[in-house]
Amino acid sequence: MASRAELHPANPSKPCRCCRLCSGTISEGEYYSEAPPPFWAFAWAGGQGLARYLLDHPAEVAGRNVVDLASGSGIVAIAAALAGAAEVWAVEIDPLAVNAIELNASLNDVRLRVIGEDVLDRGLADLGVPVGGDPPPLVVAGDVFYSETMSARVLTFLRRAARDGADVLVGDPGRAFFPGDYFTAVTASEIPVRPELESTTSRIVTIWRINPRGAAHRRPRRPKDGD
Repeated sequence: MASRAELHPANPSKPCRCCRLCSGTISEGEYYSEAPPPFWAFAWAGGQGLARYLLDHPAEVAGRNVVDLASGSGIVAIAAALAGAAEVWAVEIDPLAVNAIELNASLNDVRLRVIGEDVLDRGLADLGVPVGGDPPPLVVAGDVFYSETMSARVLTFLRRAARDGADVLVGDPGRAFFPGDYFTAVTASEIPVRPELESTTSRIVTIWRINPRGAAHRRPRRPKDGD
C-alpha cells in the first residue's frame, strides 16, 4: 500500500501573473477581485488531511466507487485510488486543474475518471456513478467551504448524494463557512501548511462524516418563560 501521494508542484520561481498570492506578497484571503488564486496549484490543508485519512484508513474506500468533488490537484482522488477504491471520479471545473489532475494521476500510476464541468446541480447517477448498491458510493471533498456561495452549493450537492445513499467525508481546517450542523466529527490531525497561503505553519484539519441522509443536528429547544 502506498503511504503517500506525489504531486507535480507549482513552480515558485514562476508565480501566476494573475494572483499575488502565489508569490506570497499578500495575506490569506486577499485576492484580486477578478482573479482568484489557482486552487489546483496547492495541496490545501483540508485536502491534505483528507488524503492522509484515506491512506491511513483504506477500509473507508476499498472496493467502493469514490467521487472527489472540487478535486483541485487531485490529491484526494489519488489517495482514494491508492487506498483501493474500485473507481474514482475527480470532479473539477478549472481546465488547468483538470490538466494537473491528469498529470498527477500519471505520476502516481493510478486511473481516474476526470470530469471537467460544474456538476453541483446534478446527482451521482447523472455522473455515471452507480447508486443503490453495496457498498454504497463515497463522496469526498477537501477544503470546499471557503466562500458562502460555494459552501451553500456544495452542501446541497452533498446532502443530495447522502439522500441517494452515498457516504460523505469532508476535510476542513476550520473555514468560516463550514456547515457543521450537517456533519459529525470523525477525527482530527495537525497538517503543515504554507504560511504565505494560510498565515500560519500548520492547521488542525477535522475529518467529518455527513449525518444520515444529510440531516442537520437537532438543536436543543430553548425553554420558554414559565417552563
